[in-house]
Amino acid sequence: MDTDAIRLFVMAADMLNISGAGRQLGLAPAVASARLAKLENQVGADLLHRSTRKVSLSLEGAEFLPFAREILAQEDAARAALGHGSKVVKGTLRFAASSTYAQLYIAPLLPEFLERYPDVNLELRFSDTQMNLIEGGFDLALRNYAIEDSGLRARKLADDQRILCASPAYLKAFGTPNSLDELAKHQILAFASGNARKLIAGEGQPEGVFPPQGATSRMVCDDGASVRMATIAGAGISMNSRWSVHKELMAGSLVRVLPDYEVADDSAIWLVYPKSNVLTAKVRVFIDFLLEKIGEPPVWER
Repeated sequence: MDTDAIRLFVMAADMLNISGAGRQLGLAPAVASARLAKLENQVGADLLHRSTRKVSLSLEGAEFLPFAREILAQEDAARAALGHGSKVVKGTLRFAASSTYAQLYIAPLLPEFLERYPDVNLELRFSDTQMNLIEGGFDLALRNYAIEDSGLRARKLADDQRILCASPAYLKAFGTPNSLDELAKHQILAFASGNARKLIAGEGQPEGVFPPQGATSRMVCDDGASVRMATIAGAGISMNSRWSVHKELMAGSLVRVLPDYEVADDSAIWLVYPKSNVLTAKVRVFIDFLLEKIGEPPVWER
């Protein structure tokens, strides 16, 4: 399969402009159209819909796109391994991360990274809704839960301790729970993951879950920053990552609830990428940069 044609397809899919993609590669419009038509004939599907007004990605093209990106990444990595091309780190890095974490720890670092690597461009997707790396065509993603997908590789960035919190105003109004039974009677703010987290304490202490069994979640939200802000405002008790609330705990705007209890899982903050991908220079330097700036000991514990 012609990797030059695949590169043209990826650029045309990103730009939604075949002639523009061809110009980027030094091809006349007719040559670019013919090369794409040949690729479509090879794969047996129309990858792009053309009309007199616009170009759009077909369903088959959307399915093929992440694999096309992977083919190009593999080619670039193979050429780099053989010493071909420039030693300058360059290219567009597609990175996905939790919006809550990215706002606090990733976004403030980006100017320094871009200054350090002027030939690297970033395409960022920040959302607390997890995205499929392979289908989305991402080079790298940050995830804060145990990695179970066998198709992924992971590099641990930091631990992710979860704790229960409430505001002083809420505790003054509704009381401080001293047991799991009392916790179940409180107003609960839950993150919309759909999974209850196991709570454990010292030897001889009863185990429980959060949200508590039998409790009514007064608010369920898929945005961690909003859960934190509602907790600070006194809406109820929530579970938060320590990295998300450590400043509020120090300032006293949040108080830890049931401090003897910890969440019993292997949650950590991971940098993950598809197992089939060879790490390109742009991905390696970004991983190293984040480990330098955030990694162990994590910045919120320094």
